Amino acid sequence: MMNDGHSWIVDIDLEKFFDTVNHDKLMTIIGRTIKDGDVISIVRKFLVSGVIIDDEYEDSIVGTPQGGNISPLLANIMLNELDKEMESRGLDFVRYADDCIIMVGSELAASRVMKSISKFIEEKLGLKVNVSKSKVDKPKGIKYLGFGFYYDTFAKQYKAKPHASSVAKFKAKMKKFTCRSWGVNNKHKIEKLNQLIRGWINYFKIGSMKKLCKNFDGTIRYRLRMCIWKHWKTPKNRAKNLIKLGIPKWAARRTSYAKGFARVCRSSDISQAINNERLAQFGLISMLDYYIERCVTC
Repeated sequence: MMNDGHSWIVDIDLEKFFDTVNHDKLMTIIGRTIKDGDVISIVRKFLVSGVIIDDEYEDSIVGTPQGGNISPLLANIMLNELDKEMESRGLDFVRYADDCIIMVGSELAASRVMKSISKFIEEKLGLKVNVSKSKVDKPKGIKYLGFGFYYDTFAKQYKAKPHASSVAKFKAKMKKFTCRSWGVNNKHKIEKLNQLIRGWINYFKIGSMKKLCKNFDGTIRYRLRMCIWKHWKTPKNRAKNLIKLGIPKWAARRTSYAKGFARVCRSSDISQAINNERLAQFGLISMLDYYIERCVTC
């Protein structure tokens, strides 16, 4: 849609959506389709069943209980009205749960749509639009479901990529799993890293991120070398392991007595001893290889 000339985005954020669903409006919408009184009664009881907060019961006058087994379904029933309204206006849009973006052809049209759709949401559906987070912008300026967008000048079109905030979250988790002071064995660290890598790639595989994956591969391997170096503990044991991995005796002794984890683990001796192939044999998967394997557009 962005590449069909609809390059202005209306990003509408609903404020505390699940907490602000109006029960009467929702039941009216459900009642248009569902005629069975027992079903209507069960849904109403679910909505007013209350919640436990800090071990105390509180009535639920508005909203659908977060974590409730049919709350996502009821939320979609409510927002289906918004879908039908946007379809009737001929708008290009994408909605996932309460996250919605609308694509139009100009900034003026985007401002007009933002105003009219916000009015529909608040007056017809009884929901609250978060004015501070809702905005009109070009694709480069928005984040949608963890994705950002950029303009590929070679292909002359917009493409998706992981948003900077999503990359930062991945980096924080990766650092947690490769922390030298985390008191678990290195095999467990690699298992957790592999789970993180597979989950992240499988979600973001439709985005462009070859360079990002390559850079993360280098960082992950470097941090794992530091974990292994610390695990070897003493200079004597480090020298013995380096020699066993093919490093000359004189170089192994020199490196094993060197100071500073970061400096030592960037040395050619460590990179040669604990090389990419050995880390792969130890079980570590490559982000780049896994991305290329899973990505259908690479």
